Amino acid sequence: MGESGTALALIQLGAVLFGLGVLGRIAAKIGMSPIPLYLIGGLVFGTGGLVELRHADDFLHLASEIGVVLLLLLLGLEYSAAELVTGMRRSWPAGLLDIVLNATPGVLVAVALGWGTTGAIAMAGVTYISSSGIVAKVLNDLGRLGNRETPAILSILVFEDLAMAGYLPVLTAVLAGVGLVAGLQTLGIALAAVTGVLVVALRFGRQVSAVLASKDREVFLLKVLGAALLVAGVASAVQVSAAVGAFLLGIAVSDSTARDATKILEPLRDLFAALFFVLFGLSTDPASIPPVLLWAVLLAVVTTATKVATGWWAAKRGGATPLGRVRAGTALVARGEFSIVIAGLAVSAGAVSDEFAALATTYVLLMAMLGPIAARVAEPVVRIVKRQPPVPKSEVGE
Repeated sequence: MGESGTALALIQLGAVLFGLGVLGRIAAKIGMSPIPLYLIGGLVFGTGGLVELRHADDFLHLASEIGVVLLLLLLGLEYSAAELVTGMRRSWPAGLLDIVLNATPGVLVAVALGWGTTGAIAMAGVTYISSSGIVAKVLNDLGRLGNRETPAILSILVFEDLAMAGYLPVLTAVLAGVGLVAGLQTLGIALAAVTGVLVVALRFGRQVSAVLASKDREVFLLKVLGAALLVAGVASAVQVSAAVGAFLLGIAVSDSTARDATKILEPLRDLFAALFFVLFGLSTDPASIPPVLLWAVLLAVVTTATKVATGWWAAKRGGATPLGRVRAGTALVARGEFSIVIAGLAVSAGAVSDEFAALATTYVLLMAMLGPIAARVAEPVVRIVKRQPPVPKSEVGE
């Protein structure tokens, strides 16, 4: 790249970052997740959009890979091995129901559109997993973290995250076209890795954390980020998925080291994840959206109902009131970052059609906006129907 090319790349990258900041500010003002706006920004400046960004492509592709790694690393840092084991014991019935109800619509639509096994497996993941980031923000914004139904919500999110540790290696193998036997071998390796990491984290979590810990912020950042990229690269090389490798490393780090790592990595995660969402939007032609719009709306309606049913049943098992069950169900509706991660893996592998990217983008746009709205309006609507007065804030933990 010559001097002029470098200058154009810097100008385009600067414009992208500044634009993301503006979009993030707008999202915060209206109380919604910035993910839909990032995707729309990518659509506007990508293939078939108003202006195509060509000179910053190389950096954006690498940055998007780092964004996926950091998303999964910080997700792993949220959990200790003991919490994961406890969560699995508590939530596996609801977790299995979640898989059946919410992966099936994606499979059926992919089959109806003739996308084959690869498209069906990828679409199942897109419709299955809730956005833990959006859900956590909604629960915090609405003051529901101490509610009776919240443990049921969190246990389902934990189950989904662990399910991804098994799903992503299978998806990676299928996208690479290695066949069923090799795919099962990859899944076996991934499950063995998950089990091994949980054992190591339970018994030697302090030692793992001690290797990465440092009082010097610069040294600490370099060690944690370097370890994450190294583990992700090795995992990718053995077809286990870079995302799973980063997630497992996050689980292995514990206590104060995990909390410190989260604080120091959050700004980097937000930066690179935003670039990942933009890149996915850049790779989607807006002209391909209208033909799949009705399918996206149909999926949105069906999977909203299935997520509400999942949360209702899980909260009922946890002893929540009918109102709490409604809150649990609507809190889980949003899809976001991990649906796009799955779709991004499929698109970058070249194993799916342009229609797939368009449907995934449209679906996530709808669900990322619909989820927070459903969570906010569910309680007032139920109270109106039942003619109950609003609950004072001091009594919210129902």
